[in-house]
Amino acid sequence: MATAPLSIVTADSAIGPALPHNIDAEAALLGALMIDNRIAEDVQLRLRAEHFFEPLHGRIYTAILRLIDKQMDANPVTLRPMFEADEALRQLGGPAYLAKIATSDAALIGARDFASQIYDLALLRELVSVGRAMVDRAMDTSEAIEPLAQIESAEAALYNVAEGENGTGGMQTFGQASLAAVKMAEKALNSGGHLSGITTGLDSVNTKMGGLHPSDLLILAGRPGMGKTALATNIAFNAARRWMREREDGIDLAKSAGAKVAFFSLEMSADQLATRILSEQSEISAENLRMGKISHNDFRALARAAGELETLPLYIDDTPGLTIAALRTRARRLKRKHGIGLIIVDYLQLLQGTGRHAGENRVQEISEISRGLKTLAKELGVPVLALSQLSRAVEQREDKRPQLSDLRESGSIEQDADIVLFVFREEYYIESRKPDDDDEAGVSKWQSQMEKAFGMAELIIAKQRHGATGKVRLAFKKEITKFSDYIDESFAPERH
Repeated sequence: MATAPLSIVTADSAIGPALPHNIDAEAALLGALMIDNRIAEDVQLRLRAEHFFEPLHGRIYTAILRLIDKQMDANPVTLRPMFEADEALRQLGGPAYLAKIATSDAALIGARDFASQIYDLALLRELVSVGRAMVDRAMDTSEAIEPLAQIESAEAALYNVAEGENGTGGMQTFGQASLAAVKMAEKALNSGGHLSGITTGLDSVNTKMGGLHPSDLLILAGRPGMGKTALATNIAFNAARRWMREREDGIDLAKSAGAKVAFFSLEMSADQLATRILSEQSEISAENLRMGKISHNDFRALARAAGELETLPLYIDDTPGLTIAALRTRARRLKRKHGIGLIIVDYLQLLQGTGRHAGENRVQEISEISRGLKTLAKELGVPVLALSQLSRAVEQREDKRPQLSDLRESGSIEQDADIVLFVFREEYYIESRKPDDDDEAGVSKWQSQMEKAFGMAELIIAKQRHGATGKVRLAFKKEITKFSDYIDESFAPERH
């Protein structure tokens, strides 16, 4: 769609040409925002009030975002009290001006184009300003002539203009970075010496990894049946419950080891995930819940667990076929609206790329997705835990424990990840090898193997940028899909 034409005001030749701007595009964008507040989710990532040429438009834009942040509807009626005494608005007809610019439904179609043009014109104005300053300094010979210093100054000014294009991020001094590191160490100290990030709810895992750290991309992989979705669901619940409890206890949430969680489930529906969590908390088999094979006492336990978890800060998005771009947009929205501190994606291979050849070259598409998830972790400053499939090469080996080379479809997953975890249950493979009942020796051997492996799981830390690799033994209750810390009873004191 064609954008509105540039509105250039004729200026006196002595003053020079007017700065590039498009008043009509600014008014059209503001009107579109008032008609459909959801447009703000996209445009505010780049566009700021100072990018508007007309100061009044910048103030209206700020007011719209302020109302949306308060989860209020931003429209001419709700905006009116905020501009009762605005002289510039009064000159344009007062509150009637707000209603006027919010009447064109056609503006909705080109809203993002208008936002892009407003931003580009603002960059051009900054460039003009830098250019004029460069000319003025170069023409001024009243002070010391230092052309190299002027060139360095000009380079710095141009770099600042270019930095505006990057939107987020920026350079930090070592002091700023080290302060963040000290705060992380303080958090670990206060937690008992092992938890500097967000809790997994598993002490043995927290001890090995220090929790889940901001800006990290963690890959949790495993073959079907290993329980990777169950472990991810357990971690999501544990982090959200810790956040809820620490808020109730009055603990400073900036120092909390819990987090509000966004769970993007591309495979299971939201009610299936909720069933798993309720099964874990009520300790009723998920299969029995689905089939309705529960007693009245079980139902009371279920209702009690549901009541306790009603305010759990766990947000589930079960939209199928999400692109990586759509997931990032939704995650930003959840971060802004709810302050999420942990993102879980189940699972990576079900995401779609956004490139021109998406779906054609699967390796390139997976590379785009893994890079996108790492970028999202850095952009929002939260850990992103993405589940991943493994190739069938695992099944061809005698030792079924996964290796980094088993990560399916792309080496970029291993490269982009800060931590790679594999979940492995020997019990699953032993169970599938049960001999016929008439083979008494085989059955006896099989039973012995099952006794050793029953309810056991391993979390293999195959890659960790921040620490050592290794294995953590966990207990797993298959009926209620719950992982917990493994307690070796052989070291327990004898009872007399």
